[in-house]
Amino acid sequence: MIDLRSDTVTRPSSAMLDAMMAAETGDDVYRDDPTVNALEAEAARLSGKEAALFFPTGTQANLVALLSHCQRGEEYIVGQQAHNYKYEAGGAAVLGSIQPQPILAAEDGTLPLVDVAAAIKPDDIHFARTRLLSLENTHHGKVLPLAYLEQAWQFTREHKLALHIDGARIFNAVVAQNTTLEKIARYCDTLTICLSKGLGTPVGSLLCGDAAYIEQARRWRKMTGGGMRQAGILAAAGLYALQHNVARLQDDHDNAAWLGEQLQALGVTVVSQQTNMLFVQVPPQQVEGLKAWLKARDVLISVGPVTRIVTHLDVSRDDLAQLVAHWQAFLQQA
Repeated sequence: MIDLRSDTVTRPSSAMLDAMMAAETGDDVYRDDPTVNALEAEAARLSGKEAALFFPTGTQANLVALLSHCQRGEEYIVGQQAHNYKYEAGGAAVLGSIQPQPILAAEDGTLPLVDVAAAIKPDDIHFARTRLLSLENTHHGKVLPLAYLEQAWQFTREHKLALHIDGARIFNAVVAQNTTLEKIARYCDTLTICLSKGLGTPVGSLLCGDAAYIEQARRWRKMTGGGMRQAGILAAAGLYALQHNVARLQDDHDNAAWLGEQLQALGVTVVSQQTNMLFVQVPPQQVEGLKAWLKARDVLISVGPVTRIVTHLDVSRDDLAQLVAHWQAFLQQA
Protein backbone atom coordinates (compact mmCIF):
# COMPACT_ATOMS: atom_id res chain seq x y z
CA MET A 1 0.00 0.00 0.00
CA ILE A 2 1.29 3.45 -0.98
CA ASP A 3 -0.15 5.81 1.61
CA LEU A 4 0.07 9.50 0.75
CA ARG A 5 -2.71 10.80 3.01
CA SER A 6 -0.29 12.23 5.58
CA ASP A 7 3.21 11.89 7.02
CA THR A 8 1.52 10.69 10.22
CA VAL A 9 1.23 7.21 8.66
CA THR A 10 4.99 6.57 8.88
CA ARG A 11 6.16 3.51 10.75
CA PRO A 12 9.31 3.11 12.82
CA SER A 13 12.28 1.60 11.02
CA SER A 14 14.07 -1.51 12.25
CA ALA A 15 16.90 0.64 13.61
CA MET A 16 14.42 2.84 15.47
CA LEU A 17 12.69 -0.21 16.93
CA ASP A 18 16.06 -1.54 18.08
CA ALA A 19 16.74 1.77 19.84
CA MET A 20 13.34 1.57 21.53
CA MET A 21 13.92 -1.97 22.73
CA ALA A 22 17.32 -1.04 24.15
CA ALA A 23 16.08 2.09 25.94
CA GLU A 24 16.87 2.58 29.61
CA THR A 25 13.66 3.48 31.44
CA GLY A 26 12.39 4.85 34.73
CA ASP A 27 9.21 6.55 35.91
CA ASP A 28 8.83 9.84 34.07
CA VAL A 29 6.25 11.25 36.48
CA TYR A 30 9.00 11.02 39.11
CA ARG A 31 11.32 12.54 36.47
CA ASP A 32 13.68 9.58 36.64
CA ASP A 33 13.32 8.14 33.15
CA PRO A 34 16.82 8.78 31.75
CA THR A 35 15.82 8.43 28.11
CA VAL A 36 12.95 10.92 28.44
CA ASN A 37 15.30 13.29 30.22
CA ALA A 38 17.86 12.92 27.44
CA LEU A 39 15.24 13.61 24.76
CA GLU A 40 13.99 16.70 26.56
CA ALA A 41 17.54 17.97 27.03
CA GLU A 42 18.30 17.46 23.35
CA ALA A 43 15.13 19.27 22.27
CA ALA A 44 16.01 22.18 24.57
CA ARG A 45 19.54 22.29 23.16
CA LEU A 46 18.43 22.22 19.54
CA SER A 47 15.76 24.89 20.07
CA GLY A 48 17.94 27.12 22.25
CA LYS A 49 15.31 27.05 25.00
CA GLU A 50 15.89 26.36 28.68
CA ALA A 51 13.72 23.28 28.90
CA ALA A 52 11.44 20.89 27.05
CA LEU A 53 8.63 18.51 27.96
CA PHE A 54 7.68 15.22 26.28
CA PHE A 55 4.03 14.53 25.37
CA PRO A 56 2.27 11.54 23.86
CA THR A 57 0.53 13.65 21.19
CA GLY A 58 0.87 16.93 19.36
CA THR A 59 -2.72 17.89 20.15
CA GLN A 60 -2.03 17.56 23.87
CA ALA A 61 1.24 19.50 23.52
CA ASN A 62 -0.61 22.32 21.74
CA LEU A 63 -3.40 22.29 24.31
CA VAL A 64 -1.00 22.48 27.25
CA ALA A 65 0.93 25.23 25.46
CA LEU A 66 -2.24 27.32 25.29
CA LEU A 67 -3.32 26.47 28.85
CA SER A 68 0.10 27.56 30.10
CA HIS A 69 -0.02 30.88 28.25
CA CYS A 70 -3.65 31.92 28.84
CA GLN A 71 -6.04 31.98 31.76
CA ARG A 72 -9.83 31.50 31.63
CA GLY A 73 -11.47 34.32 29.71
CA GLU A 74 -8.30 35.28 27.84
CA GLU A 75 -7.67 34.79 24.14
CA TYR A 76 -5.11 33.77 21.56
CA ILE A 77 -4.89 35.10 18.00
CA VAL A 78 -4.50 32.29 15.50
CA GLY A 79 -4.94 31.45 11.82
CA GLN A 80 -8.38 30.48 10.54
CA GLN A 81 -6.92 27.24 9.14
CA ALA A 82 -4.39 26.63 11.93
CA HIS A 83 -4.28 23.17 13.44
CA ASN A 84 -4.62 24.34 17.04
CA TYR A 85 -7.76 26.26 16.12
CA LYS A 86 -9.55 24.15 13.52
CA TYR A 87 -8.38 20.58 13.93
CA GLU A 88 -8.05 19.96 17.68
CA ALA A 89 -11.72 19.68 18.66
CA GLY A 90 -11.88 23.12 20.24
CA GLY A 91 -9.82 21.94 23.21
CA ALA A 92 -8.58 25.36 24.31
CA ALA A 93 -12.14 26.69 24.48
CA VAL A 94 -13.74 23.57 25.93
CA LEU A 95 -11.09 22.64 28.49
CA GLY A 96 -9.42 25.99 29.16
CA SER A 97 -12.18 28.54 28.58
CA ILE A 98 -9.68 30.26 26.29
CA GLN A 99 -11.17 32.26 23.45
CA PRO A 100 -9.62 31.82 20.01
CA GLN A 101 -9.57 34.87 17.74
CA PRO A 102 -9.01 33.43 14.25
CA ILE A 103 -7.87 35.59 11.34
CA LEU A 104 -7.18 34.73 7.71
CA ALA A 105 -3.64 33.82 6.78
CA ALA A 106 -1.89 35.37 3.82
CA GLU A 107 -1.08 33.30 0.75
CA ASP A 108 2.38 32.50 2.14
CA GLY A 109 1.00 31.13 5.41
CA THR A 110 1.86 34.16 7.54
CA LEU A 111 -0.66 36.08 9.63
CA PRO A 112 -0.52 39.71 8.44
CA LEU A 113 0.60 41.75 11.42
CA VAL A 114 -1.71 44.62 10.50
CA ASP A 115 -4.61 42.18 10.87
CA VAL A 116 -3.19 40.82 14.11
CA ALA A 117 -2.97 44.37 15.46
CA ALA A 118 -6.60 45.00 14.54
CA ALA A 119 -7.64 41.84 16.39
CA ILE A 120 -5.95 42.75 19.69
CA LYS A 121 -8.65 43.71 22.17
CA PRO A 122 -8.49 47.01 24.05
CA ASP A 123 -8.19 47.00 27.83
CA ASP A 124 -11.93 47.09 28.45
CA ILE A 125 -14.19 44.94 30.63
CA HIS A 126 -16.28 44.02 27.58
CA PHE A 127 -13.48 42.04 25.95
CA ALA A 128 -11.36 39.00 26.56
CA ARG A 129 -7.73 39.87 27.28
CA THR A 130 -5.47 39.14 24.31
CA ARG A 131 -2.45 37.24 25.60
CA LEU A 132 -0.92 35.24 22.78
CA LEU A 133 -0.13 35.13 19.08
CA SER A 134 0.02 31.55 17.78
CA LEU A 135 1.72 30.82 14.45
CA GLU A 136 2.11 27.54 12.57
CA ASN A 137 5.38 26.60 10.84
CA THR A 138 5.08 24.96 8.39
CA HIS A 139 1.50 25.97 7.54
CA HIS A 140 -0.05 23.66 4.96
CA GLY A 141 3.47 22.89 3.81
CA LYS A 142 4.49 26.54 3.53
CA VAL A 143 7.57 27.76 5.37
CA LEU A 144 7.25 31.01 7.31
CA PRO A 145 10.06 33.39 6.26
CA LEU A 146 12.66 34.14 8.91
CA ALA A 147 12.25 37.86 8.26
CA TYR A 148 8.54 37.57 9.04
CA LEU A 149 9.23 35.64 12.25
CA GLU A 150 11.60 38.37 13.38
CA GLN A 151 8.96 41.00 12.65
CA ALA A 152 6.32 38.99 14.51
CA TRP A 153 8.69 38.63 17.48
CA GLN A 154 9.26 42.41 17.66
CA PHE A 155 5.52 43.00 17.18
CA THR A 156 4.63 40.78 20.14
CA ARG A 157 7.24 42.50 22.33
CA GLU A 158 5.71 45.88 21.50
CA HIS A 159 2.17 44.65 22.17
CA LYS A 160 3.06 42.66 25.29
CA LEU A 161 1.94 39.35 23.81
CA ALA A 162 3.59 35.96 24.04
CA LEU A 163 4.45 34.20 20.77
CA HIS A 164 3.93 30.47 20.34
CA ILE A 165 4.81 28.42 17.27
CA ASP A 166 2.95 25.21 16.52
CA GLY A 167 5.99 23.54 15.01
CA ALA A 168 4.51 20.16 14.17
CA ARG A 169 6.60 20.18 11.00
CA ILE A 170 9.16 22.76 12.05
CA PHE A 171 12.08 20.56 11.00
CA ASN A 172 10.71 20.66 7.45
CA ALA A 173 11.12 24.43 7.73
CA VAL A 174 14.64 23.98 9.13
CA VAL A 175 15.67 21.80 6.20
CA ALA A 176 13.91 23.91 3.55
CA GLN A 177 15.66 27.06 4.79
CA ASN A 178 19.01 25.29 5.35
CA THR A 179 19.14 26.69 8.85
CA THR A 180 19.02 25.46 12.44
CA LEU A 181 16.10 25.03 14.78
CA GLU A 182 17.57 27.62 17.15
CA LYS A 183 17.60 30.28 14.41
CA ILE A 184 13.86 29.80 13.97
CA ALA A 185 13.00 29.27 17.63
CA ARG A 186 14.77 32.43 18.79
CA TYR A 187 11.74 34.30 17.43
CA CYS A 188 9.21 32.69 19.77
CA ASP A 189 8.63 32.19 23.47
CA THR A 190 7.50 28.59 23.06
CA LEU A 191 7.20 25.99 20.34
CA THR A 192 5.93 22.46 19.85
CA ILE A 193 7.73 19.81 17.82
CA CYS A 194 5.97 16.70 16.51
CA LEU A 195 8.12 13.58 16.29
CA SER A 196 5.55 11.31 14.64
CA LYS A 197 5.20 13.00 11.26
CA GLY A 198 8.15 13.30 8.87
CA LEU A 199 10.58 12.32 11.62
CA GLY A 200 9.01 8.88 11.64
CA THR A 201 8.40 7.99 15.29
CA PRO A 202 5.27 6.04 16.26
CA VAL A 203 4.14 8.67 18.80
CA GLY A 204 5.32 11.77 20.62
CA SER A 205 5.67 15.56 20.64
CA LEU A 206 7.69 18.11 22.59
CA LEU A 207 6.97 21.54 24.06
CA CYS A 208 9.96 23.85 24.47
CA GLY A 209 10.24 27.10 26.45
CA ASP A 210 11.85 28.68 29.47
CA ALA A 211 12.21 26.68 32.67
CA ALA A 212 9.39 28.36 34.62
CA TYR A 213 6.96 27.94 31.71
CA ILE A 214 7.79 24.26 31.33
CA GLU A 215 7.24 23.70 35.05
CA GLN A 216 3.76 25.17 34.67
CA ALA A 217 3.21 23.04 31.56
CA ARG A 218 4.24 19.91 33.49
CA ARG A 219 1.33 20.46 35.90
CA TRP A 220 -1.09 20.94 32.98
CA ARG A 221 0.29 17.82 31.30
CA LYS A 222 -0.49 15.79 34.41
CA MET A 223 -3.98 17.30 34.67
CA THR A 224 -4.77 16.49 31.04
CA GLY A 225 -3.63 12.89 31.40
CA GLY A 226 -0.20 13.11 29.83
CA GLY A 227 1.92 11.89 32.74
CA MET A 228 3.60 8.70 31.49
CA ARG A 229 5.65 6.10 33.32
CA GLN A 230 8.32 4.07 31.48
CA ALA A 231 8.08 6.42 28.52
CA GLY A 232 11.74 6.02 27.63
CA ILE A 233 10.69 3.34 25.15
CA LEU A 234 8.90 6.09 23.20
CA ALA A 235 11.49 8.78 23.90
CA ALA A 236 14.19 6.57 22.41
CA ALA A 237 12.36 6.75 19.09
CA GLY A 238 12.39 10.54 19.36
CA LEU A 239 16.12 10.63 20.07
CA TYR A 240 16.78 8.34 17.11
CA ALA A 241 14.64 10.58 14.90
CA LEU A 242 16.45 13.76 15.90
CA GLN A 243 19.81 12.08 15.26
CA HIS A 244 19.00 10.31 11.98
CA ASN A 245 15.80 11.58 10.33
CA VAL A 246 16.10 15.35 10.11
CA ALA A 247 18.45 15.83 7.13
CA ARG A 248 16.62 13.16 5.14
CA LEU A 249 13.48 15.34 5.11
CA GLN A 250 15.06 16.91 2.03
CA ASP A 251 14.30 13.65 0.21
CA ASP A 252 10.59 14.14 0.96
CA HIS A 253 10.74 17.72 -0.33
CA ASP A 254 12.52 16.62 -3.51
CA ASN A 255 10.03 13.79 -4.03
CA ALA A 256 7.07 16.16 -3.67
CA ALA A 257 8.62 18.56 -6.18
CA TRP A 258 9.31 15.72 -8.62
CA LEU A 259 5.75 14.42 -8.28
CA GLY A 260 4.39 17.88 -8.96
CA GLU A 261 6.39 18.10 -12.18
CA GLN A 262 5.20 14.68 -13.32
CA LEU A 263 1.54 15.39 -12.60
CA GLN A 264 1.79 18.78 -14.25
CA ALA A 265 3.06 17.03 -17.37
CA LEU A 266 -0.18 15.03 -17.35
CA GLY A 267 -2.20 18.25 -17.31
CA VAL A 268 -2.91 18.26 -13.57
CA THR A 269 -2.92 21.76 -12.07
CA VAL A 270 -0.44 22.17 -9.23
CA VAL A 271 -1.62 24.66 -6.59
CA SER A 272 1.46 24.74 -4.37
CA GLN A 273 4.49 22.79 -3.17
CA GLN A 274 7.24 23.96 -0.87
CA THR A 275 8.14 21.10 1.43
CA ASN A 276 6.64 17.61 1.61
CA MET A 277 3.10 18.68 0.79
CA LEU A 278 1.86 18.89 -2.78
CA PHE A 279 -1.55 20.43 -3.47
CA VAL A 280 -3.22 19.78 -6.84
CA GLN A 281 -6.60 20.52 -8.35
CA VAL A 282 -8.90 17.67 -9.31
CA PRO A 283 -12.04 18.45 -11.35
CA PRO A 284 -15.10 17.82 -9.14
CA GLN A 285 -16.48 15.25 -11.55
CA GLN A 286 -13.28 13.21 -11.24
CA VAL A 287 -12.94 13.19 -7.44
CA GLU A 288 -14.82 10.01 -6.54
CA GLY A 289 -13.64 8.11 -9.60
CA LEU A 290 -9.97 8.95 -9.01
CA LYS A 291 -10.21 8.05 -5.34
CA ALA A 292 -11.71 4.63 -6.11
CA TRP A 293 -9.30 4.05 -9.03
CA LEU A 294 -6.24 4.67 -6.89
CA LYS A 295 -7.52 2.74 -3.88
CA ALA A 296 -8.16 -0.28 -6.10
CA ARG A 297 -4.47 -0.07 -7.04
CA ASP A 298 -3.29 0.14 -3.41
CA VAL A 299 -2.74 3.91 -3.37
CA LEU A 300 -4.35 5.94 -0.58
CA ILE A 301 -4.89 9.67 -1.12
CA SER A 302 -7.50 12.00 0.36
CA VAL A 303 -8.86 13.08 -3.01
CA GLY A 304 -10.88 16.30 -3.18
CA PRO A 305 -11.24 19.35 -5.45
CA VAL A 306 -7.94 20.50 -3.91
CA THR A 307 -6.03 17.33 -3.11
CA ARG A 308 -3.17 17.19 -0.62
CA ILE A 309 -0.47 14.62 -1.29
CA VAL A 310 2.11 14.15 1.47
CA THR A 311 5.48 12.51 0.89
CA HIS A 312 7.37 10.84 3.73
CA LEU A 313 10.08 8.33 4.58
CA ASP A 314 7.90 5.30 3.76
CA VAL A 315 7.30 6.46 0.17
CA SER A 316 10.02 6.07 -2.45
CA ARG A 317 10.49 7.72 -5.83
CA ASP A 318 9.49 4.39 -7.40
CA ASP A 319 6.24 4.46 -5.42
CA LEU A 320 5.53 7.92 -6.75
CA ALA A 321 6.27 6.76 -10.29
CA GLN A 322 3.59 4.10 -9.82
CA LEU A 323 1.17 6.79 -8.68
CA VAL A 324 1.89 8.84 -11.79
CA ALA A 325 1.31 5.79 -14.00
CA HIS A 326 -2.00 5.00 -12.28
CA TRP A 327 -3.12 8.64 -12.53
CA GLN A 328 -2.25 8.73 -16.22
CA ALA A 329 -4.21 5.54 -16.85
CA PHE A 330 -7.20 7.02 -15.05
CA LEU A 331 -7.10 10.18 -17.18
CA GLN A 332 -6.86 8.12 -20.36
CA GLN A 333 -9.97 6.11 -19.55
CA ALA A 334 -11.96 8.95 -17.98
